[in-house]
Amino acid sequence: MFLRSHLVLTSLLLFSLPLVATEPSQRISGPFSQSNLTVFLLHGKDTLSGDSKLMTLDEALEKKKLIVHETSNVNLLAVENISDDVEVFVQSGDIVKGGRQDRLIACDMIVPHKSGKVPISSFCCENGRWKQRGSESAAEFGVSNAQAANQALKLAVNSSRDQAEVWARVREAQKKLAMNVGKPVANATSPSSYQLTLEDKEVLTKVDNYTTDLKKLVEDNADAIGFVIVINGKVEGAELYGSHSLFLKLWPKLIFGAAVDALSELDAKKTFKLPTEKDIEVFLVDASKGKEKEIVASAATNQQMLAPTSGAQPRPNSNIAGTGTSKTDAGKPSRVVVVSTENDKTVLLEARDRKDNSIVHRSYIAK
Repeated sequence: MFLRSHLVLTSLLLFSLPLVATEPSQRISGPFSQSNLTVFLLHGKDTLSGDSKLMTLDEALEKKKLIVHETSNVNLLAVENISDDVEVFVQSGDIVKGGRQDRLIACDMIVPHKSGKVPISSFCCENGRWKQRGSESAAEFGVSNAQAANQALKLAVNSSRDQAEVWARVREAQKKLAMNVGKPVANATSPSSYQLTLEDKEVLTKVDNYTTDLKKLVEDNADAIGFVIVINGKVEGAELYGSHSLFLKLWPKLIFGAAVDALSELDAKKTFKLPTEKDIEVFLVDASKGKEKEIVASAATNQQMLAPTSGAQPRPNSNIAGTGTSKTDAGKPSRVVVVSTENDKTVLLEARDRKDNSIVHRSYIAK
C-alpha cells in the first residue's frame, strides 16, 4: 500500500540553475513506498521541444536505429545513428552489453540522425573479459536494458570518474546483492559482469517484488517528468527530464535501478523515518549550489577519463580506433551541453539542448 502526500513547489525548486528563462510551477506527489524503497514523483509541463522523435538508447538498439561500436579502447565507444529521421537520447549510466566487455556510458548525449560514428566516453563494468562472449558480437553492443543502479557506482561514474573505482563499486554492489539474495549473483560466464549480475533470476524475482506496484506510476500521471529516490529513509538522488514522454520511456530502467539499489541496502531489522517535504525541497535546491564545470562527452578530448587498466585489457588511450570520420567526428559540437555542479553533499548533472537551452535531463546524486 502506497503512502501519499502532496507538495506544491515554485520554479525556484527544480529550475534554479542559471540560463533558465520562464519555468512553470512544479509539484511533488508521494511518497510511494515499497519495503525500504520510496519514490516521489516530480510533476510539471514539458520544456523539451520537439522530442516526439526522440528515442532512448534501448529503444534505438532494439529497432536497429543506432549502433554502439566497440573501439578497442576501454574508456571510449562510438555511437552511430543510422536512421533517417529520429534522434537518440543516450544517458550517463546506461549499460551496453556485448563488445569485448560490457560498458557504462559516461555522459548524456543526443545523437542526431545520420550522425556518423560519434565518440563517447565509457567505463568498463566487467573487469577481465576482452573477447567475444557466447554468440554476442565482439564488434558491437546489442542490448541496453539496465543502468548503473547503485548510488556509489553513480558517483564513481559522475564524480570521481575513475575506472578503478567503478570496478570497486561493481564488486561492492555484487557482494551486497548476494548477501540479500542469499546466494552468489556473479555469473560463471563472466563473474565480474555487472550486467549479468542484474540478469540473475533471483535478483530479478526480488526486484520484481519492489516494482510490481511502482512501475505504473508514471503512466498513471500524465504530467510526471521525474522522480526522487529514497532508500532506508535517506534521499539518494533524483532524475528530472524535459518531457513526460521521455521520462515514461525511461521509467522501466529507472525504477528497476532504484529497486536494485534498495535490494542491495535492505536490512529487515533497520527502522527509518521518511524524509519530510522540507527535506526533499532542501535536497533539490541545495544541489544547485557549487562549482560548475562542463563535462566533455568524448574521452578522445578528455584525458581525465583515461584511467589505467590491468589484466588482458588494453591501456586506455586518447585515440578512437576504427570509427572513421564524419562531420560529427571532426568536431561538430554535441547538441547537448552537460554541466556538473558539485558540493560536499551532492552532484548535479544538467544536460541542456543547445538549440533552445531547454532541459533534457537533470540527475541529482547524493554523496
